[in-house]
Amino acid sequence: MSQWTSAVGAAQLARQLSSQQPRPAGPGTRRPPAYRALADGIRLLVLEGRVPVAARLPAERELALALSVSRTTVAAAYEALRTEGFLESRRGAGSWTSVPAGNPLPARGLEPLPPESLGSMIDLGCAALPAPEPWLTQGFQGALEELPPYAHTHGDYPAGLPSLRQMLADRYTARGIPTMPEQIMVTTGAMGAIDAICHLFAGRGERIAVESPSYANILQLMREAGARLVPVAMADGLGGWDLSRWRQVLREAAPRLAYVVADFHNPTGALADEEQRRALVEAARSAGTVLVVDETMSELCLDPGVALPRPVCGFDPAGSTVLTVGSASKAFWAGMRIGWVRAAPDVIRSLVAARAYADLGTPVLEQLGVNWLMRTGGWDEAVAARRDHARENRDALVAAVRRELPDWEFEVPHGGLTLWVRTGGLSGSRLAEVGERVGVRVPSGPRFGVDGAFEGYVRLPFTVGGPVADEAAVRLAAAARLVRTGASTGAESPRTFVA
Repeated sequence: MSQWTSAVGAAQLARQLSSQQPRPAGPGTRRPPAYRALADGIRLLVLEGRVPVAARLPAERELALALSVSRTTVAAAYEALRTEGFLESRRGAGSWTSVPAGNPLPARGLEPLPPESLGSMIDLGCAALPAPEPWLTQGFQGALEELPPYAHTHGDYPAGLPSLRQMLADRYTARGIPTMPEQIMVTTGAMGAIDAICHLFAGRGERIAVESPSYANILQLMREAGARLVPVAMADGLGGWDLSRWRQVLREAAPRLAYVVADFHNPTGALADEEQRRALVEAARSAGTVLVVDETMSELCLDPGVALPRPVCGFDPAGSTVLTVGSASKAFWAGMRIGWVRAAPDVIRSLVAARAYADLGTPVLEQLGVNWLMRTGGWDEAVAARRDHARENRDALVAAVRRELPDWEFEVPHGGLTLWVRTGGLSGSRLAEVGERVGVRVPSGPRFGVDGAFEGYVRLPFTVGGPVADEAAVRLAAAARLVRTGASTGAESPRTFVA
């Protein structure tokens, strides 16, 4: 349960209900009563994360006026939602949204299966591609050649190797954001960077505003750090951020941190435009909120000709409001555990000082490998190859899902590594459970939400292509049939598949 209670106004809720696309009714299907349609509409808004769990709903009279319906209709809808577990009420305190007690957050994380245990399983749980060769090998060969001088030192570089800090600063400068190496700290992946930021800025019980949906592993990291997560619904489709909601949360909840993915958002693939970036930085600065911007997908623009907006840190080049996090794991390889933070020099010094009680530093050899690749041009060559690979996989997966599951809905993003899919009214959690029995592993939507939202979604990464993508869609369709018919209690055996 999120710890901050928002309020949804009657006019706002009416707009959200009116924006829902009604599903076509079959022949002979009778229209539901008005109260049932209203209850279903509110329930869908909660399940899709557009209305947060624990949000206070308008009084019956206010909503009836906004919708031009009778108060009796609203009262009956609220009573139906209470019966189904989607609404709680207390006399004198009003009504607020909830999720049924039997709809808990999935317990298992998004860790990839060990390669030796995959067998015939198609693993769509992890948005990561195999290493790009020959660049990975070349990078480590170059790193080994440059290692001897460092081997004569203690090997501890809490802020990162000076040469890599300079390289990363130069790359930001080349993007139009003047940066000094003193504004860079090298970390053990983006997770290490965000973990360090959370421990420095957001002690146990502090509020952190997060996009809804958001990256599941980061949400879990923040929960385990004791943060009180405040979800902010994304704009519809791939429209980026809903700035009115962000302004409301920053003003009313006053979170210490806000975590966002502006470039090819994980899981939706949305790309925030330049005006949204400017407005969010201004709103965060006014609220005194530190804005943590995850750029791990920023180099994965898959469609040539797409104009990329200015980096978010371009609206706060000093790095006092915006802390930018980057990583080699998505653009290059998940096994290259190198990440970094760009921020004001005093913030970097504080992060480095706090690191003495965490991991002390990042492996030297991997830092040398990333630095060698960036210096020689191998990084840019590898990322270009990575884009081609991801684009081919995306197009194959999209075609396969559209063919095998035509009632599943999604928008095709211009970049990133993930497809956010509405599953035609089926439970994403049940699809994930049954999918493993038919040989495809897929994460359910609630992993990416706060308080159990997004039950009707799954995330599909662009990690397989060709015949494997076709087979993955066939197995997902088999799982969907079992869930839809309720015949999902038996143990099905996946077909053996060789790529």
